Amino acid sequence: MMGKPIATLLLTGAAGGLGRMLRERVGAWADTVRLSDLAPMAAAREGEQVVQCDLADRAGVLALLDGVDVVLHFGGISVEAPFAPIMQANIIGMVNLYEAVHKAGVKRVIYASSNHTIGYYPNTELVDATMPMRPDGMYGVSKCFGEALSRYYFDRFGIETVCLRIGSCVEAPRTRRMLSTYISHDDLFELLRCSLFTPRVGHSIVFGMSDNTAPWWDNRYASHLGYRPRDSSARFAAEFPDSAIYPGPDEAALHFHGGSFVLDGPQYDA
Repeated sequence: MMGKPIATLLLTGAAGGLGRMLRERVGAWADTVRLSDLAPMAAAREGEQVVQCDLADRAGVLALLDGVDVVLHFGGISVEAPFAPIMQANIIGMVNLYEAVHKAGVKRVIYASSNHTIGYYPNTELVDATMPMRPDGMYGVSKCFGEALSRYYFDRFGIETVCLRIGSCVEAPRTRRMLSTYISHDDLFELLRCSLFTPRVGHSIVFGMSDNTAPWWDNRYASHLGYRPRDSSARFAAEFPDSAIYPGPDEAALHFHGGSFVLDGPQYDA
């Protein structure tokens, strides 16, 4: 009997919201799913390994990657926060991960980047993957670093990475902004499938969004991945009707791709 396409898949950030959702699904692709997080996780089930690991612990991350074939990197801090913990988890942790990936001979990483790498673009501007980064806080800066680091490891060592600039991956949009940034759980899973199984991805940047009617992002430079979203925020549009009241020029959170994140930082000394 033939095994699944992947022998051992590592999912970091497995205790987080998206990590818990993906834990229920990615077993379809791998004989063994190794689950990692700094936070406690539910006990391992059949076909799973649970490893509690701090991404800032170099030796721990080196051990974590032993025997791994591909990585879904969803670990680290996923919100705006003081710089010190972001540096440990998202910057030092990213360096540790890629050095461990290199030493373990892993050939592909799917990196959960963020739309907050380009959060300071005005929402009147359509953004594609070739445009300069414009992070909206320390969290966004850390994701820009991750994209740059993964590019270096591709150019230097040939390690392929797909950087997913994930929008609002929720059951349903909670604000009008999310009508543009929404990606359903099913579409994220499909985007991961395309990112894992496209034969050659090089170093790719793709915006994680569903087929929304008023998108802010242009995915033409990721067309080689073959990602075709099946969901759309359009079915939620009636919950956020147009209003005759328009935001004022000082309401920054309503004018930029990053939403409220443009108001949350910097938090260097916090």
